[in-house]
Amino acid sequence: MRILVSACLLGACCRYDGAARPQRDVQALARRHQLVPVCPEQLGGLATPRPPAERRGGAVMTKSGADVTEQYRRGAEEAWKLCCLLGCEAAILKERSPSCGHGRIYDGSFAGRLVPGNGVTAELLCAHGIPVYGESQIQDLLK
Repeated sequence: MRILVSACLLGACCRYDGAARPQRDVQALARRHQLVPVCPEQLGGLATPRPPAERRGGAVMTKSGADVTEQYRRGAEEAWKLCCLLGCEAAILKERSPSCGHGRIYDGSFAGRLVPGNGVTAELLCAHGIPVYGESQIQDLLK
């Protein structure tokens, strides 16, 4: 199976702070499936590093108040195009991210509070019927 994966989980230094969040379980998954790395924020035209951002309702705002919603939407669309082009059947995305988070994301106050919701890319993929998992759910795919 082909699986779209947040590139930071594979070790790419593409997070907002320029870091990576490599996950051993993702690397184990690569032995069984074909992984397609993606960073929606970069695909949307944002630099790395970049200011932290969180969702506020339908918008994505940086901590300083800049609206980056359009870049997040563009990145989500590009990730969806890659998913279609390469035949990905599922996605493993970085939890809590305003782009990739699935199920729980930060509330937009930059106070570290989590609320139910999805990031822009996770939301788009789910709307198209692509199962989305966070890195803490990788064991489910390894079974």
